[in-house]
Amino acid sequence: MRPQSLTPLFAQVTSLPGIGPRLGKLVERLTGPLVVDLLWHLPFAVIDRRNAPEIARAQEGEVATLTLAVEQHLVPRTPRQPYRVWCADQSGRLCLTFFNGREDYLKKLLPTGETRVVSGRVETYQGEVQMTHPDHIVPLDQRDSILRVEPVYGLTAGLTQRVVQKAIETAVARAPDLPEWQDPAYLAGQRWPGWKSALEQAHAPTEAADLLPQHPARARLAFDELLASQLAVALVRHHNRSLAGRSTKGDGRLRKQVLASLPFDLTSSQKAAIAEIAADLAKPERMVRLLQGDVGSGKTLVAFLAMLIAAEAGAQAALMAPTELLARQHLATIAPLAEAAGVTVALLTGRDGQRLKKATRAALADGSVQLVVGTHALVQEDVEFADLALAVVDEQHRFGVHQRMALSSKSHAVDLLVMTATPIPRTLMLAAYGDLDVSKLTEKPAGRQPIDTRTIPLERIDEVVDAVGRMLATEARVYWVCPLIEESEEVDLANAEERFRELRARFPDKVGLIHGRMKGPEREATMAAFADGRLSVLVATTVIEVGVDVPAATVMVIEHAERFGLAQLHQLRGRVGRGRAKSTCLLLYAQPLGETAKARLAIMRETEDGFRIAEEDLRLRGAGELLGTRQSGLPDMRLVDFPAHADLLEAARDDARLVIDRDPDLESPRGEALRALLYLFRRDDAVRTLRAG
Repeated sequence: MRPQSLTPLFAQVTSLPGIGPRLGKLVERLTGPLVVDLLWHLPFAVIDRRNAPEIARAQEGEVATLTLAVEQHLVPRTPRQPYRVWCADQSGRLCLTFFNGREDYLKKLLPTGETRVVSGRVETYQGEVQMTHPDHIVPLDQRDSILRVEPVYGLTAGLTQRVVQKAIETAVARAPDLPEWQDPAYLAGQRWPGWKSALEQAHAPTEAADLLPQHPARARLAFDELLASQLAVALVRHHNRSLAGRSTKGDGRLRKQVLASLPFDLTSSQKAAIAEIAADLAKPERMVRLLQGDVGSGKTLVAFLAMLIAAEAGAQAALMAPTELLARQHLATIAPLAEAAGVTVALLTGRDGQRLKKATRAALADGSVQLVVGTHALVQEDVEFADLALAVVDEQHRFGVHQRMALSSKSHAVDLLVMTATPIPRTLMLAAYGDLDVSKLTEKPAGRQPIDTRTIPLERIDEVVDAVGRMLATEARVYWVCPLIEESEEVDLANAEERFRELRARFPDKVGLIHGRMKGPEREATMAAFADGRLSVLVATTVIEVGVDVPAATVMVIEHAERFGLAQLHQLRGRVGRGRAKSTCLLLYAQPLGETAKARLAIMRETEDGFRIAEEDLRLRGAGELLGTRQSGLPDMRLVDFPAHADLLEAARDDARLVIDRDPDLESPRGEALRALLYLFRRDDAVRTLRAG
């Protein structure tokens, strides 16, 4: 059970004063649905409102807090004119300017003849001192509430600083004093405050230095988040290791037949990965291994050879993919190899007909099918295996923990191999998976051509369309990726539907469109038409990013490339260069480019090494924003700045190991406190593991 003391933090944000249903939706979009989510939304800047000069001494462009007598309201004659309120002090006059100001509201806020304290940025306009839309207007007796250093928070459209500040202030006040979960000696050595004190300090910075990740309050909170993450991972692993496993050993005969049928040799990293997996399968403990391989590095082949070890041992293996398209693609790769080995392989998806599903389920239950490829249909209750020894989960971040566990629980002591094509920097790997065993595929299979990557300003888009026309004359196939589906008033970006119409007018009957709002069958039909050559150009949003395999596609055009993260650009580029023909990737960008965008596009030109690209992405943008984190199922770290807190990650990992060695059930006083920490950072799965174990 979650400790009672945490209950106020796990209420909905709408339980806070002033946050009704409308604002609640906006706050939820910004930070999350619960009060505890507000605690982790730290300020990124400060505004010093302690500067309180007279009007005559207020400097243009600076923030000032002025004490003013309200003299006169000038109500505009037309809605286009600003509403103006003249105020004064002993040294001069100042005009408060409001656009779209409501007369009744402003006369109540600034009554003529009374004194008000006003804080905002001072400007001069046509020789007059003015302040447009002041940040604060309060009566004289509330002057001290403004004369302070104010934290500045990230916002979303529709929310103001004041609303967010007040909500966070209330959330921090609700935070209870909790028993200390940090190791006392380490805490003293770091000179960190207690948890509640760190939280209060982090939300009340008094100068720019208080915002740095190394500040004691921020470092303490980051370490708490890292320790919760590392401890959760360590608990789950300890639990899995303590469960009885099984030893699965193959005699190599099926693998020999498959390798003999291949027209190429395995890369050295493929050979190493298979050896590591085989050694794990042979051990009596359960295997949980991550197979990390860049786009086109041959992960499916490695997974299939691992599945054959189960078949050689007389057991079964299953490969689960997140979409039917990917499942069918894996089957297309595996089926001819399975035939060479004389092994039966079946497909199971939600869209199969009832009769076919029934036959496949019966064959899995009686053991006549040794290998199966499928979608989450594999984890339905009515699917039973005769003897499932190995579960392979592809693009594992697209599945919930429960789906992965459901597949593992289909039999006794199932070994688990998870695959991802998202290269994950080592720091993030540690944060997400602790010491998970990892096999990396670092080379591309033989015969793959390097991809020629070029950056081109958007003004030259007509030349790009002409070049696409020339490529189509050689029967090439082209991906054209746009960042949005339809016109957005907020963001003037090229959109897929508009680009589709323009390209279809230029190349009739040759252009298709896919995006995330299309229904699955419609999307897959368009994809199939592109794969078999009925369509030559595929206009798409980023839905084509993972796993789509069309070896004949040799050109990738990415519009507004400066808007994409490095990990995403790399994934998209990996859709071409999969055959033996020369491939090109054109990154179209809008000018002027910021420094980060420039660096990002330069790295794309320099290298195709996904692991280097992932490290650079982390360095350039920090993990909070790293598109890769959302794509790779990594925990969404709110307080950790990975480049700045790398040493804390190592310390958190060591501390978590020590806790598991001494108190694996978290029953000591420190263990009890650590349970509260796990709940605080929503690592409840790990606590449930303790109870289930």
